[in-house]
Amino acid sequence: MSIVNHQFRLAARPVGLPKRSDWTFTEEPLPEPGDGAFLVKVLFISLDPAMRGWMNEGRSYVAPVGIGDVMRAGAIGRVIASKHPGFAIGDHVYGGFGVQEYALSKGEGVAKVDPNLAPLPVFLGALGMPGMTAYFGLFDIGKPQPGQTVVVSGAAGAVGMVVGQIAKIHGCRVVGIAGGAEKCRYLAAELGFDAAIDYKTDDVRKALRQQCPNGIDVYFDNVGGDILDAALANLARHARIIICGAISQYNNTTPVKGPSNYLSLLVNRASMTGMVVFDYADRYPEAAKAMAGWLAAGKLRSREDIVKGFETFPETLLKLFAGENFGKLVLQVAE
Repeated sequence: MSIVNHQFRLAARPVGLPKRSDWTFTEEPLPEPGDGAFLVKVLFISLDPAMRGWMNEGRSYVAPVGIGDVMRAGAIGRVIASKHPGFAIGDHVYGGFGVQEYALSKGEGVAKVDPNLAPLPVFLGALGMPGMTAYFGLFDIGKPQPGQTVVVSGAAGAVGMVVGQIAKIHGCRVVGIAGGAEKCRYLAAELGFDAAIDYKTDDVRKALRQQCPNGIDVYFDNVGGDILDAALANLARHARIIICGAISQYNNTTPVKGPSNYLSLLVNRASMTGMVVFDYADRYPEAAKAMAGWLAAGKLRSREDIVKGFETFPETLLKLFAGENFGKLVLQVAE
């Protein structure tokens, strides 16, 4: 039986939460690499909140996925055929291979990864885009000083988990905001956060006042909405806010809710800055070296939430928006 390549292609622009019918599940013959190309068998696909934004039409930091195109996604795979001098059969690689079982590449934007350094899914988490995002967002924009208070929302997610840990490594007091008792316990007991606030049961604004009596020096925001407003209400003088994401707003069918407490920026002489990790691409090796060192030393822990089954992609993606993922959400395609 000939091998085919299964793919999820965007069929419609979602309204609210994406549903399975917003993609078509297709198959095509396995492509053969021409000169200067290689074929990758996809093993693990990174599922990220940003994918929801890529499905929308309109101006953003990257062009939207076209109707009929393979859904955009970062992935780890293994080279199984090659006519490219820089990539050999058996190499493990990371790239924007999309939501498909096999991908043809000429090597642009593709990096080799070493499975002897860390399990492959870690290269989609702490050693991948989430780790890069945490590192550059916290240090380049947040500029924390030892002893200052860092608050991170979405703290049990792929980016937030790393932000909190590297802030602790840097000597900061760290408060995480997450959903559910199990996640909050993990942040405090396992990752060493100084405190964890459960947004599902706690009054976040009141809890932030209790846990940050001198105000928030650095706020790393992954969720937006009411939690961003609560953080704005408790800023320290000259606070720095990093706008990394706003997952609470991505599936709105009404206009995005902006911060009503923005005048706190004026009163506290604070700053709020958006960040996109791709802007730091030429410095990825700097962050990767630091992350790998902390992982090797046991100072940084990586947690992946791995779901098996390529065909489950539409439903698995929704775990992100229900707050069901615990760590970096990864779709396992093959062994």
